Amino acid sequence: MQTYFFILYFFTYGFFGWCTEVAYAATQQRKFVNRGFLNGPICPVYGIGVGVVVQFLTPFENNLFLLYITSTIVVTVIEGLTGYLMDKLFHHKWWDYTNQPLNIGGYVCLLFSLAWGVACVIIVKVIHPFIHKVLAWIPVKVGIALSVLLGMILVVDIVVTVSAVLKLNRRLEAMEKIAAELREFSDKVGENIYENVMETMEFQEEAKKQLDSAALELREKLETVSEEQKTRMAEQKERITEQKNRMAEQKARIEELKTKYAELAGRSTRVGIRLVKAFPKMESKHHKEILEELKLRVKKNRK
Repeated sequence: MQTYFFILYFFTYGFFGWCTEVAYAATQQRKFVNRGFLNGPICPVYGIGVGVVVQFLTPFENNLFLLYITSTIVVTVIEGLTGYLMDKLFHHKWWDYTNQPLNIGGYVCLLFSLAWGVACVIIVKVIHPFIHKVLAWIPVKVGIALSVLLGMILVVDIVVTVSAVLKLNRRLEAMEKIAAELREFSDKVGENIYENVMETMEFQEEAKKQLDSAALELREKLETVSEEQKTRMAEQKERITEQKNRMAEQKARIEELKTKYAELAGRSTRVGIRLVKAFPKMESKHHKEILEELKLRVKKNRK
């Protein structure tokens, strides 16, 4: 029966945790935001954390100090481990306590751990006895059927969400490559402009010197110099034409890349947009700047 009740605790407190996150987000953003990692109304980290506390730490309920210390340790370890694993699996940091004092890797911090310890004591002493009575009132067969049904929905939700996160990562990677190519083309265009200006200036200076020198020499010499200048001018014109053609090709490629970049930025899945809204402090380990730009686009479109 312990496993049976733990599963029921998981879904119950996972739902209450989701309600808590939604309520907190509503006070911050003044509107509804699905703050869960999954699409459904459940936060598994709450379900696991509180489920472990009420299942295994109730023997300490008469010792408030010991209950508080053990609860704080348990929920801190679960939150830290969850944040670390999600970071390594998806290459995103979904929440960040870096700005909080005494944090560990931004995954956990002392202030929130102490607060969760207080919350767990309140749950064990006040809330859980009522929750347990309600769940115990449910017939076991109904409870098992409900657990199986919710479990199947949860698995589907996990698959859909993970797929959306992987698609988001691929989009960010593609956008990063396009941004790098755009920077490379911009540098090339700048170099071409610089080369054109320098070559023109050098040619003008050399031509001026030759004309000044030719003015002091015989007419035959002047005619020879003039022919040389005509040849050099023709060659210079040809080089400039070639460079203009290259620049035109590069500009066309830049426009093509910009269009593709805009398409990728606008091709957001519903789950991807929801995750960006749900985790405003989410950071990408490999595509930080691109993700921040995507956040701004989502925020702009939301207005």
